[in-house]
Amino acid sequence: MINKKANIKDVAERAGVSVTTVSMVLSEKGRISSDTIDKVNQAVQDLGYIKNRTASNLRSQKSTLIGLILRDISDPYYAEVAAGISEVLEEKGYMLFLAQSGTSQEKFDQCLATMIAQDIGGIIFCPIRDSGIPNLDKVKNVGLPIVCVARAKINQQIDFVGPDNMQAAKIATEYLIKQGHRQIAYVGGQSDSLSRAERLGGYCSTLMQFGLPFKSEWVVECDKSQTASAEAVSQLINKNPKITAILCHYSSTAFGAVYGVNRANRSVGKDNYIGQQVAIIGFDDVPEAELIQPSLTFVSSPIRDIGRQAGHRLINQINDKGSVPQSLILSPELIARNSA
Repeated sequence: MINKKANIKDVAERAGVSVTTVSMVLSEKGRISSDTIDKVNQAVQDLGYIKNRTASNLRSQKSTLIGLILRDISDPYYAEVAAGISEVLEEKGYMLFLAQSGTSQEKFDQCLATMIAQDIGGIIFCPIRDSGIPNLDKVKNVGLPIVCVARAKINQQIDFVGPDNMQAAKIATEYLIKQGHRQIAYVGGQSDSLSRAERLGGYCSTLMQFGLPFKSEWVVECDKSQTASAEAVSQLINKNPKITAILCHYSSTAFGAVYGVNRANRSVGKDNYIGQQVAIIGFDDVPEAELIQPSLTFVSSPIRDIGRQAGHRLINQINDKGSVPQSLILSPELIARNSA
């Protein structure tokens, strides 16, 4: 008797494999051993699982559906990346299938399995954490074109597109130093973040270049919320009143820092003012920065272009099966706004 309620997860449990593996077997994709294929097929037969192939039958042999797995679709950074990817792919006749993985390997695997079941033609994904990527073997074994787009460089043999975090921090730090600042702090991010580590590297090396000391107590972790940033900055300035400038890890950190400076009875001013005013520089400029008064300076990577380049790299893989993986790092630029 056929069990119409059986789903792909039931098949995976019955066969003792992952949902991703079941999807690859059913879609006849990837490198799967014959023993595993037999186990999955037996489980399908035992449970009477029926795959809905309607969508696949309507599509041509070459899939025009591209999977995009983001950690957080509400993150302004990745929203811009997605917009850039979409621009390129839609122009070439492809359509995005968007999924959100959060920071869970299990959730990422589920997203991957769902996409495989939809017979996608390629995958663009971001890491599930700043400190690493999902199980790369699972991604590579899918046998599809793949591109990793992230905030920090991933040392893996796959196509990668991302920003130059170290150079961004060098630009920001040198800009503040040339404005006369000598007491510069860094706020935001977590210790396991690769992008933060890269930026701290640029920040520290620039301080050393200009003969300025690095003070570990002036480097503060906090989550990306404005509330957390305001509290961290307020405490930092109260404990270290000589600080006259702050590098902020996220755009939201910079916005929160404005409130934190005010709580410490200081004011945010033009970068070339020293004294009771504190200069704030953020990374990854966003449109909301225009609304902050006084206006803030940002060092920004070309976020949408990162998405565009990821789209181009994926299309290149689709059209050229022998394409060699490349690591593309895009340079940042200083966006100095005048305070009101």
